[in-house]
Formats: sequence, C-alpha cells, structure tokens
Amino acid sequence: MSYLAVSILVKDESGFQSQLQAAVDQGAEAVELRVDAMDNPSAEAAANLVAAVKKAHLPVIVTCRDKSEGGAAELDFSLRLSILRQAVLAGADFIDVEYENFKHPDVQSVLCAVLEQHPATQLILSRHNFNGPFEDMNLIYESILGIYPEAIPKIVYKARHINDCFAAFDLLTEADCPTICFAMGQAGQISRILAKKFGAFLTFACLDSDSETAPGQMTLTEMKQTYRWGAMNAETEIFGLIGNPVCHSAGPVLYNTCFENNRINAVYLPFLVEGDKPEFDAFMKNISERSKMGFGGFSVTLPHKTHALDYANQRGDYVDNLAESIGAVNTLKVGFNGILSAYNTDYAGAMEALVAAMGIDKHDLHTVKVAVVGAGGVARAVVAGLTDVGARVTIYNRTAQKAQSLAKEFNAKAAPVDELPQTNASVVVNCTSLGMTPNVDTSPLPEGVLKASMTVFDTVYNPLETKLLKQAKETGATVVNGAEMYIHQAMAQYRIYIGQEPDEDLMRTIVYGKLEAAN
Repeated sequence: MSYLAVSILVKDESGFQSQLQAAVDQGAEAVELRVDAMDNPSAEAAANLVAAVKKAHLPVIVTCRDKSEGGAAELDFSLRLSILRQAVLAGADFIDVEYENFKHPDVQSVLCAVLEQHPATQLILSRHNFNGPFEDMNLIYESILGIYPEAIPKIVYKARHINDCFAAFDLLTEADCPTICFAMGQAGQISRILAKKFGAFLTFACLDSDSETAPGQMTLTEMKQTYRWGAMNAETEIFGLIGNPVCHSAGPVLYNTCFENNRINAVYLPFLVEGDKPEFDAFMKNISERSKMGFGGFSVTLPHKTHALDYANQRGDYVDNLAESIGAVNTLKVGFNGILSAYNTDYAGAMEALVAAMGIDKHDLHTVKVAVVGAGGVARAVVAGLTDVGARVTIYNRTAQKAQSLAKEFNAKAAPVDELPQTNASVVVNCTSLGMTPNVDTSPLPEGVLKASMTVFDTVYNPLETKLLKQAKETGATVVNGAEMYIHQAMAQYRIYIGQEPDEDLMRTIVYGKLEAAN
C-alpha cells in the first residue's frame, strides 16, 4: 500500500485536534506529526499526540526534524532523541530519523534498543537535499539499508527542473523494499502525484494551501479528487499537458473527470517543462527511455508546439500531414515500445466549433468569405482548416509581412488591419490575444466591422464572453467563444489518446464551470 499522509506542523496539543479532525474528514491515510514545530516540544507531548492519532485509527509517523534537514526549530540533540524514543513507547507506527544522525553511535544504541523491544514500530531513515538532486541516490539507498536493513529509506531532494523527477521514478521502480522518494518544489510536483503509480511507500499532502510543510506539497483534496489517488495503481497510464505555464490549465480536471466517468485507468497531469527546445527534447528523451513506465501521451501548449513537431520529425516517427502543414503539434501519442505519433487538434477544434455554431457541415464553408484577424500560431491552425475546405480567407494583421507570408503559404489573401471595416466577409475569426484576461476591455476589431448577418468567432476563452463577443451580440451576430474550440480540440485529443468517444456534455460542463468560477 502507498499511504497518502498529511504532514502537520504541530504548534500545541490543543490546536492539533482540529487539524487531526480535518485530516480524517478529508480522507488522509496516515498522519505525520512534525513535533519539531511545537512551541514547547517534549516527550510527553509527543506521546499524547500519538495517542490522539491512534484513537482516530490512522497510522502515525513521528518526526522531530533536525534543523539542518528542514526542521522548524533548533532543538537539543538529547531532546529530539527522547521524543523519538517516547513515540515508539507510545505506539507510533513509524519514526522518521535523519540518516546522518542515526549513524551516531548514541542514537543507534538508544533507538535500536527501543525498536527491538517494540517491533510494531518501523524506522524511516531519511536524507534531504534542499538545494538540488543528489549525485548518487542509489548509493544513499544502499547506505541506509546497510546501516539498518529493516529501515524504510526516504530520499527527498529539490527538483531544479521537471527532468530531475525521473531519477525518483527510476529508484522507486528498482527498489526491492518499501521506499519513499520524491522531489520538492513546483518542478517536482509530478513525483508526489505519481508516487503511488511507482510503488512509493508514502507521499505527503497538506490540509490546505496555507499549511504545506515542504515546497511543492499539494492538498489532500487535489490529490484525491483531481488526480484520482484512490484509483491509481501500477497499471495507471499517464497523460498530461506539456507547457510553461501549466498551473491554470483546465486539462487535469477535464481529462481526469472523463477518465473517472469512463472507468479508464489513467491520470492526466500538468508537466511544467521550463526552458526552450533543449529542455523539451531532454524531457521527451526521458519519456522515450522509459517506455515501460506507462506514459501514454501529451497535450502540448506554448512554448513547445514547434519543439514537439521538430522532435517527432527528428525521431522519424509518425507526423500527421495537417500538423506538418500547420507547423505545430499540440498532441503527442506514445504507443507500443515508445513509438511517437504527432497531431494538431487545434485545427479540428476550430472547425468543429465554427460549423456547430453555424449549423452547417464543414464542407459548406466552401467559397464562404472569412476574415481572420492575426497571423500567429492559432491563426495558422484556423487558416489551414478553412482553406482546406475551400473557404475564401483574408488575413488581417498589424504586421503586414506576417499576414502576407501566412497567406502565401495557404493560398489566402492578406490585408492591413485598417481595411477591416471594408470587409464583406460573413465570418470573422479573432486569432489574437486581444480581449484576454486581464485586458478584458480591448477588442481586435475597429468600429464599423460587425454586422447582424455575421458569425463572429473569438478564439480567446478567458473570459468566456470577451468584449468582441459582447459587441457582436449587440449587433445581432451569431457568436462562438473560445471555450468551444478548446472543448472540440480536447475531444479530438481524447479520441487519439483513448480510442473512444468522450462525453461532450460532460466536457462542456467541466470547462464552462471552471471558466465561470475563474471569473
């Protein structure tokens, strides 16, 4: 079993009870007592806290952390030793002791003697590095077991980049005894979430965002509800969003709810891949070298869409023709033996959202006049989709050269933005970021463009109703918001990942609910 433990920085005995009750109510599977955080730590207080947790029928870990390895206070050596010894006598399920301190003969003699008399208590021997990864974690692992073969090794380090997490995965999958290993910090969060997948003895969560005891801890609610802790096992397939930033994405809630609804053993995570092409390539290399770990596929967002295309081409694996022509990839599927397939579902998302609002088939767009505002990455996907079905597209952009270059590539027309009021297009698509939160009072269109006969599509989805869409509604035009494009591209991704049709109504409820809550 992998325990989801709540770590509590205990200030005093009276205040602890409410924290313990919150842990029980939120479904904690174990409780760690950080006695080093107490205002007046003592062996007697530790025994009382252990009794309280045992009464709640939860496994209890007692830690009195050394200041040098993240302790809350500088405590006398003998006091910390007496607290740990008393915790064993009180019936603690585990005590956590720093490996470096346990090597001291006095510590070993006291703790080994009491543990021998109380074999129900297990010893966790820990090493922490708050500056970065360890040079040789396997050596630390072997050293811990060498000094106390029955110990549970705990090796925790700070991840400087998400690529530092793979060492933890490797150690866990190769360990031949119960082991705790994860990376701290935002870059290390996936190692906390996936601890159960890779067989870790436990990982830690906090009660709320204000009570984390180490950098990168997530809340119990996030771990259990958003990331499906209860359903995770060694066979769980891993999907996620590669990008920077990724923390505000609706993807984890969207896909994990769909997995839950369809009883699919999978989890979707935010993969914060900082840096540029070298860091992206290194991340994907780490994935490809671990084909047996169950990585199933990735959504790709800024700044890595072109990096994903380049990587797939370099590998010589499958790249969809549309992704190639658009010049960007937003979907990667990892198949048998790590074979990579690359797609762009932004194209499908834009087209499906537009024709659904117009009540037509996409082939009915043949000869329809469309004004596309912008010439960036989103515009490439939209223009590729429209010209593919024969729509007559004119691209309007502040930088005329970019519009002309894109138009030439897709056999469209280009025009300066100030000519928009003269357009006779029946469809207008905004592919710029104008109107996006927090700059909600801006619009990409000058006055005089909008007409009641138009369909106006804004690819911006936060806020749900941009200034452009409000203006379009006032004129009587048909409007399409960016959430619809996001939903349809996500549906296309789901089909690629899982090979099944997703529940469109469920997806729409989740996406709209998250966006409405954000505003």
